[in-house]
Amino acid sequence: MKASRIIFSALLLLGLAGPAAAQQVGREQDISDLRLGQRVMVDDGSCPAGQIKEVTGVKLTTTGIARARKCVPRMGTKK
Repeated sequence: MKASRIIFSALLLLGLAGPAAAQQVGREQDISDLRLGQRVMVDDGSCPAGQIKEVTGVKLTTTGIARARKCVPRMGTKK
């Protein structure tokens, strides 16, 4: 009985700890409040075919959060 509870709890935690859905916007200007470590996919056509721009909040500065931009492979189909 105790083993079944442990297994059930482990499966429940694995289900809750799944990957978070990445936010996707059409323009980089649409990102209003980027947080440290947050990643936002920007589909503005600036990257080569099969890739999408990833904007990440990398460092806290006196003027706000510094952003890093790079093209990464597009995962899944375009919506």
